[in-house]
Amino acid sequence: MSIDVRVATEDDLDRWNGYVERSPQGRLCHELEALRVQADHADATLHPLVGFKGQEPVGIFPVFEITKRLVTTAFSPPPRLRVPYLGPAFLNMGKLKQRKRERRRQRFMDGCFEWIESELNPKYGHVRTATTFADARPFQWNEYDVTPSYTYAVDLDRDEDDLLMSFSSDARSNVRNADDDAYEIDVGGREEIRLIHEQVRNRYESQGIDFDVPLAFVLDLADRSPNGHVRPYTLRVDGEFVGGILALEYGDTVGRWLGGVRTDADVDLPTNDLLDWAVMRDGIERGLETYDLVGADTRRINRYKAKFNPELRTYYSLEYGSWGVKQVASLYDSVK
Repeated sequence: MSIDVRVATEDDLDRWNGYVERSPQGRLCHELEALRVQADHADATLHPLVGFKGQEPVGIFPVFEITKRLVTTAFSPPPRLRVPYLGPAFLNMGKLKQRKRERRRQRFMDGCFEWIESELNPKYGHVRTATTFADARPFQWNEYDVTPSYTYAVDLDRDEDDLLMSFSSDARSNVRNADDDAYEIDVGGREEIRLIHEQVRNRYESQGIDFDVPLAFVLDLADRSPNGHVRPYTLRVDGEFVGGILALEYGDTVGRWLGGVRTDADVDLPTNDLLDWAVMRDGIERGLETYDLVGADTRRINRYKAKFNPELRTYYSLEYGSWGVKQVASLYDSVK
């Protein structure tokens, strides 16, 4: 039986978040409300593709159409919002044998590619997958350039002492020797999101790097995510904001999304070590399994992240278009 790929109907959309929850690739930003927030702030048209084998759902693939200067492009996730992962998410394939699983996955992806080509005919495309997306060959077979990217993931399925003992000696020392009375770490709300966003923007701009993530996007994502959480962790000294991390929590995973930048505050504290440790401790308490440090491709930053003894994981950046057309992607400033 063939795979029927279509734009989600109203009935499909009613079930969409359930599909996300059931998929190993499903993340907070796959949820319907999050997709609509992304479309709003990327000035994009959302095409939520879904595939069925008979009545059984086999996959979803949110695609964002953006047209500028008469050039149509397709993204998942859309550019400039710094959404970590999106792309396809598969369902009901875990119990299949390898041959049957590959065939079903390939037919779903072929159906998606055919829809994108016939309905959008994009001159450029860019997809960034989740770390649980293990097989990029369907994209490679459809003329996408496949680039492996990397992130670090900390195993939270253990008690605090075991986790702390796995850290490097300097990370353990930073956590243990900080005076608990010298600072406060809390999970805040909209004001804390604003503080972290402003600190990240200032840090990027001081390095000559554009930071175009709209504050309104982050606030809307926090307000409208029904099953996930945007959790702003802040560290204060004597009531004054020093630093923070915006974490995305969904399912059994929490991810280090925005923040954790170097602080300009004159304090004798390992601010980011303490913030990361707070996120991890909360994750253990909440029964989560993984802390995704979101990114392991920057040599300078990796030295910091690696001290938490994480596991290296792979995801994929997938790009479509001729060399000349790829230069049009510069119109979007960044696809990340």
